[in-house]
Amino acid sequence: MKKIILEGIKMENKQFTITKKIAKHGSNSIIVIPKILQGELPRGTIVELNIKVLEEIK
Repeated sequence: MKKIILEGIKMENKQFTITKKIAKHGSNSIIVIPKILQGELPRGTIVELNIKVLEEIK
């Protein structure tokens, strides 16, 4: 399930709300940024990430 909501774009700050499932890459857990945002968030971009747990897997 990929749900992308562009919450708002300001002149200086861009904000995106993305609902994602945590993925596995080797022994690491990762969050994959959708390709649609590739132009907005190129490699090396520094972002602030807040995590809100919506559902826990048991």
